[in-house]
Amino acid sequence: MFSMKGKVALVTGSTKGIGKAIGRALGQQGARVVVSSRKADACAAVAASFSAEGIEALAQPCNINDEGQLRALVDATMARWGRVDCVVCNAALNPYYGPFLDIPDDAYDKTMGANIRMNMKLIGMVVPQMIERRDGSIIVVSSIAGLKGSDKLGTYALSKAADMQLVKNLAVAYGRHNIRANAIAPGLVCTDFARVLWEDPQRAAATVATYPIGRLGEPEDIAGMAVLLAGPAGAWITGQTIVVDGGWSIYGE
Repeated sequence: MFSMKGKVALVTGSTKGIGKAIGRALGQQGARVVVSSRKADACAAVAASFSAEGIEALAQPCNINDEGQLRALVDATMARWGRVDCVVCNAALNPYYGPFLDIPDDAYDKTMGANIRMNMKLIGMVVPQMIERRDGSIIVVSSIAGLKGSDKLGTYALSKAADMQLVKNLAVAYGRHNIRANAIAPGLVCTDFARVLWEDPQRAAATVATYPIGRLGEPEDIAGMAVLLAGPAGAWITGQTIVVDGGWSIYGE
């Protein structure tokens, strides 16, 4: 049900945090994994660590805000393995933390461009060969920030809500080709990306108090959902946003 043997998974932002955990989990199920982030040395190091674990991996640096580098990422994958069975759009930006309406124009454009437009660009590059094979899984890592209002994370939350709609659109457009599209909405996970939200002990304690399971998330908590959505177990799941948040979104107190 969860085997990825013979499959190729391309994961953006996969040299640390959630992306790295997803790449490793898919590789442990037999997938060949494309490791990608902005820094070539980081990609090479993670790919080497995956290889040491028996995971076949390709290191390909890519700045997701650069369409040419996205094209090179897909071309390198196709040249190496001839297919992309699963694309995981995990890389995201949040250059601004502050009052919603005070965000500078360049920070707004950078956030929306990276978190939505470039996801669409990358997916558009891999979909044609998925259509040819009549099989594929698209996964976008969204956030529970897209499920509630936020002052300080307003534009980031806006982009993550748009990612939830993005997978719905993709599911409708490409379902007839047996291509599935889903989003994962993690709660607060202990990664470098979210460090500002959990490194303060008082803030972290207050947050944990709203999580019925009683702890913040770890990257591995998200990886299992990606494995489900990527493989045979998720064959009839599409257009959905799966919340993985330790129960935060249902907690009523």
